[in-house]
Amino acid sequence: MAIPEVNNGSDLDKLWLALSSLTSIQTLDDILEAFGLKDMPAAQRYGIMFGCMTFTFTITAVVSLLFLGGTFKRIQEQSETGTATIPDAITARVDRPLLLERLLEARERLMKNDASPPTQEGFTNLTKTILNVGPSVEVVKKNSSKKQEVRRHIPPGYEANYLTAYRKCQDKPGGKTLSGLPEARYEAYARSYAGCGVNTSFTYRRSYARMYETLACNTHATEKKMSDHFTNRPEDIVGRMVRLEALEVDRHMQAIYDITSGEAHLENKSFNPMEVWGFLDCGPFANPKELQNSWVFQRKHNEASFAIVESITDRPIGVIILTNDDPKNLTVSLELPIVKPTSDGTAEQIEACFLVMDKLFALGYRRIQLALDAHDASGKKMPARIGFTQEGMIPKHMIVKESNRDSNIYGMLNSDWDAGARSFLFKKLHGAAAQKSDDSNNKSEDELDEQQRQLKEKRDKEEAEKKVQEKANK
Repeated sequence: MAIPEVNNGSDLDKLWLALSSLTSIQTLDDILEAFGLKDMPAAQRYGIMFGCMTFTFTITAVVSLLFLGGTFKRIQEQSETGTATIPDAITARVDRPLLLERLLEARERLMKNDASPPTQEGFTNLTKTILNVGPSVEVVKKNSSKKQEVRRHIPPGYEANYLTAYRKCQDKPGGKTLSGLPEARYEAYARSYAGCGVNTSFTYRRSYARMYETLACNTHATEKKMSDHFTNRPEDIVGRMVRLEALEVDRHMQAIYDITSGEAHLENKSFNPMEVWGFLDCGPFANPKELQNSWVFQRKHNEASFAIVESITDRPIGVIILTNDDPKNLTVSLELPIVKPTSDGTAEQIEACFLVMDKLFALGYRRIQLALDAHDASGKKMPARIGFTQEGMIPKHMIVKESNRDSNIYGMLNSDWDAGARSFLFKKLHGAAAQKSDDSNNKSEDELDEQQRQLKEKRDKEEAEKKVQEKANK
């Protein structure tokens, strides 16, 4: 198909003549000639044709998705209202459709036939396992003249660990001596080292004790504050910004209610309580009594809960909970910490997780699991902050507030913790210099402990051989 040439005439006439020639297209060769492709090699010719077809299909698909997906509609709405129309995470959770009535009825019927495990307030066995140990100082003072009575109130192994740590800190203190308190560092290091208990790793005890010593002996004021706190509550796990206290109704319930109810309290402004409770299976609560009767304070035998207390203000900022403790397989689940909105994603929340995880791995656990609502956009940032790895997603995992919940599953392994996850978090919380010092101290102490172990084995062997020789001589 030849396109006639026009030597005279306007550009419009030439364009009209060129377009009119398209009406005479009858074969594939006519199309190729119209686009100037007829004389090209076959491979190039068909390659260009298929490229054009792919481009056309792609544009068609994109435009269709924009229309069907409602993007153009949202753009129009935003141009009219001046605000974004994509719902936030809380709105998405509140507006989530409820389950079918028949499913809710089946759930209620089956739950009646299923005997729920008993719950309790106060300390579960898991709580006691994680907490630090220490003597009842008041009892010790009261019976200071009765050594046997005093020893009854000292946990097994505490005294021996205290003396060992005291001597180690004398040989290598963590900093300068406080004026007027020459033994403050030794005592701080020793009581925190011994407080870790006899079942934790040596690496954990040294690291925790050195951190505690540094914090306690920063100034005379901090030394007095932490010494007094140990006298009253030796079992608390102390960090730089927060400490963990076993959750108690009398001590923590009112404060936890005040910071999560949504009402203005102290320096905290009012907020939507669904920011805290929207993705949880309980709350918001109308009064503290409802909070007390919820699973926040009612613990199963394989669970533990701790109040996150800010070190500066000595006020709770939230709760951290452990569930599904499985000692047989050395696994446990960590729930996303429940904190007031202004503490969400802060270093305080991260340190609370670090303190729990560090103690769990020091006790011998192999895996910690974290399950989050797949729609919780804010909560899903937390696993990355504390080094967890996403392992998968479970559809229809739970029923929360009569709606379906798909759960993202994250995990932390003891091997990953030792390989660098712990150092990463320690550096984030305490700084690069402290992390480098911690690693160096643990390395040198490990070498020293190994030398002492070998010397002890050698002495024990020599004593055994000596006894055998003496027995033979008789």
